[in-house]
Amino acid sequence: MRYVKVVWVHELADDPVLYLSELGDDGYETRKVQFYRDGRSEWADESIETATVGLSEIPFPPLEEISSQPEFTAQVITPEEFERAWNEAHADF
Repeated sequence: MRYVKVVWVHELADDPVLYLSELGDDGYETRKVQFYRDGRSEWADESIETATVGLSEIPFPPLEEISSQPEFTAQVITPEEFERAWNEAHADF
């Protein structure tokens, strides 16, 4: 497993500003957490998705490719950082 964080800098009120993803060895997301500017969070895994959060249907692109876009910053995070966010998102569920 790999864990990544993507920060999206924008002014859109209803779109996430932070994404954390757990990636399998094949590069596909297995779990995802999205955080919004207003403090709410949403999550998805292989069995639960909603109209506003779901797992990508394509492999996760290289971090360099994501970060080459000025509005995005992508980096590797620890499994512990992902689990904290995952647990925080589930606290409201």
